[in-house]
Amino acid sequence: MADIYTTKQGDMWDAIAYKVYGDEYKMHYLMDANKEHVETVIFPAGLKLTVPTLSASETTNLPPWKRGSS
Repeated sequence: MADIYTTKQGDMWDAIAYKVYGDEYKMHYLMDANKEHVETVIFPAGLKLTVPTLSASETTNLPPWKRGSS
């Protein structure tokens, strides 16, 4: 299930990812879920973005080859 994030004036992909996932490097998950806004660099206030729920393997900071199988 996905959540919704409402942008604030000046938000950027990396800052939103940090707010919702605690890691700015996960911004590609947000961009994949919101392709209609992928060209936006700095957001205006009030846009609704889909925030996908990440699986356990997506929330780890280890590279895929170090995660092992679980």
